[in-house]
Amino acid sequence: MITGELKTKIDNLWQIFWSGGITNPLTVIEQITYLLFIKGLEELEASVFSPEHDHLRWSMLMSRPPDERYALFSREVFPFIKQLHKHPESAYTRYMEDAQFMIPTPTMLDKVMKGISFIPMQDRDTTGDLYEYLLAKVATSGRNGQFRTPRHIVELMIDLTRPVPTDVIVDPAMGSAGFLVAASKYIKHTYPQQFRDSVFSYHFHHAMFHGFEIDRTMLRIGAMNMMLHGVDHPQIAYGNSLSAQNQEAERYTLILANPPFKGTLDEESVSSDLLRLTKTKKTELLFLALFLRLLKPGGRCAVIVPDGVLFGRSAAHHAIRKEIIEGHKLEAVISMPSGVFRPYAGVSTAILVFTKTNQGGTEEVWFYGMEQDGFSLDDKRTLQPASDIPDIIERFHHRAGEKSRKRTDQSFLVSVDELRRNQYDLSMNRYREVPHPGIELDEPQVIMERVKNLEAGILEGMKRLEKMLEK
Repeated sequence: MITGELKTKIDNLWQIFWSGGITNPLTVIEQITYLLFIKGLEELEASVFSPEHDHLRWSMLMSRPPDERYALFSREVFPFIKQLHKHPESAYTRYMEDAQFMIPTPTMLDKVMKGISFIPMQDRDTTGDLYEYLLAKVATSGRNGQFRTPRHIVELMIDLTRPVPTDVIVDPAMGSAGFLVAASKYIKHTYPQQFRDSVFSYHFHHAMFHGFEIDRTMLRIGAMNMMLHGVDHPQIAYGNSLSAQNQEAERYTLILANPPFKGTLDEESVSSDLLRLTKTKKTELLFLALFLRLLKPGGRCAVIVPDGVLFGRSAAHHAIRKEIIEGHKLEAVISMPSGVFRPYAGVSTAILVFTKTNQGGTEEVWFYGMEQDGFSLDDKRTLQPASDIPDIIERFHHRAGEKSRKRTDQSFLVSVDELRRNQYDLSMNRYREVPHPGIELDEPQVIMERVKNLEAGILEGMKRLEKMLEK
């Protein structure tokens, strides 16, 4: 965790950009990324500097006057980092080809570089937490927040799937690579002894983590995020995962994703095998079809979907739900409150957890209705003491004990036969029973006596009214 002092320095750094006229949060974090990269080259990859480029080291740049340093950035530093991909030892520069230097003045560059100088690039835990804090500022700025799934929800999905050292993990809509980063941290924490094995170490750095992204800015940000968390050569690439050009199949053992909601695509650009499974233009359905294709048999998936996927009545909705339930093994549907993605989205969502089997296996599906995620469900999203997340993790991994749960409880099991009878509807409210408080009624004799008294009172009132009219 980064300290309050470090957060204050980062906030000050952010303010330098805003007061200097750079207000797009993605541009801010991208420029900070480049400077962190340049600083890290000296601390992490000193061998990349030949004698003719030695003057481009961070320490040498900081020793120059602001005007001279600014000229060097435009004229030499950025061309240098773009060409570093030719160096066999460089792990990061393939993401820097589109880098553009956008800091407008020598004074601003001087302030930013002085602000970044305090960051120790050797301490990847510190720099990783710092980068996550910067990404959080992108989300809370109210712009481009869709690129970042809340960290505690990402960690929930990691705990549900529990990555193992042999996994090959992919996020086909990776954004800032939050799921891949969380998976790498889980592996490091859970299996520290594995890193003594050179074969595993190579797998971790070169073959375990994969991601695709169609936004080049987010691709660079995600790549730097992985680097700062200690994954040296992640397999991250530019590309549209749903396009006909993507022919990958049965390559991965774990998918973690929060794919785009509410998007539509031109059918002509979508891979035909996905359309055979669910003929639709809706991205949220096409991604589910893609995941089934990408996973190896036995591979598992945790994915966030909008509620409409759970109960939509179109043929495409029905087809993809049926395929997951009948053709593979659907394990869990965790409904989340609409406030989870505030302040930038109020859509109700759920987490689906399933395993690819190619031969069915769904017998019972576990449903959980999350009510609290540890934060207020308004736009402020302030920290709260109540959270269902620990309960979700505990119950999910001990689902055999859920057989005795009632339909009025927060979680319960539903048989595949019942799902079939309900057209594979996966909305929890379809199966949940709402308890009604018991009503105690008086004995009939007491009620009749009360009615008689009321009737007598009405007759007495009518008699008094008649007497008044006679006068």
